Amino acid sequence: MSSADTTLADAGAAAPAGRPARLWTTGLAAGLLWSAVGVLTLSWPNQEVGFKSWGYTREFGLAALAGGVALALAAVSGVAYRSWPVARKLHRAGPWLVLLAVLVGIWEAVTAKLALLPSPFFAPPQSLIEIYVGDWKRLLDSLLNSLWLLANGYVLGAVSGFVTGVAIGWSRGLGYWVHPVLRFLGPVPSTALLPMAFFFFPSSWAAAVFLIALATWFPVTVLTWSGVASVNRAFYDVARTLGANARFLIFRVAIPAALPHVFVGLFMGLGASFSVLVAAEMMGVKSGLGFYLSWAQGWASYANMYGALIVMALTFSGLITLLFAVRDRLLAWQKGVVKW
Repeated sequence: MSSADTTLADAGAAAPAGRPARLWTTGLAAGLLWSAVGVLTLSWPNQEVGFKSWGYTREFGLAALAGGVALALAAVSGVAYRSWPVARKLHRAGPWLVLLAVLVGIWEAVTAKLALLPSPFFAPPQSLIEIYVGDWKRLLDSLLNSLWLLANGYVLGAVSGFVTGVAIGWSRGLGYWVHPVLRFLGPVPSTALLPMAFFFFPSSWAAAVFLIALATWFPVTVLTWSGVASVNRAFYDVARTLGANARFLIFRVAIPAALPHVFVGLFMGLGASFSVLVAAEMMGVKSGLGFYLSWAQGWASYANMYGALIVMALTFSGLITLLFAVRDRLLAWQKGVVKW
């Protein structure tokens, strides 16, 4: 949240009880727009394309209308200016709520109402409700399998990359042998090794784990190596003066000082692992979000594909947010020393 938003929230929280509540104009605009989307959905008949009739239109319209009314009431009552964490997040999301209402309204109009976009390639918003209600078991199973595959590959690649980076950053002898491997294999996309991986590994699942681990290993290794190699030599000199041995220098000086670089590598590795995960599941693994996307495309179930893409985006965004939280927790002692 910006300083201006924080100031407004604090001012609203500290206002006297008898003072009129401030009007949240952005929230009111969002509430009116979402209410308009609900009215448009409920009052404008759908265009039936062939034998396809879009279900859950009434439910979607009522949900949009109810959300719009709730936002308008929150805007008029001044809830967004409270000091509650939820209220602050709601205030900050105001412009996005306005934009999403406009986009969803256009989406509804050009698909279900006017049928300007060809079906089944483009489905209206209410089709997502139908997918999540009718196919949630398969989607949940695909999500869990993807998370399990991602966890195995990412953890393996992150741990091996961290160990390799610390080793070559500390030892020039090891660096002599590992640097050529990094230069040779690092620039090669892991997805280019899919055919070889499926040939050498006993199962497609093991091959996918290896490729995800390889995609994670390279950025974690390079950034960890860079972090260890860039530690100020004065830190080592001071520690040696106080009687520190090599183990102390590695675990209590080099690694803590290199952690900001390590987390940059972890973020880069996580992003690369997402791409490899989807590609591997599309080509070899028999369950997962990538497999679900391939299956939906093969059966021309584009609404299922859009539903899986939204689940995938929310999941990956949540994992990145979780990694940010872990970084902030582990590196809290460096705040004020390292610029975030």
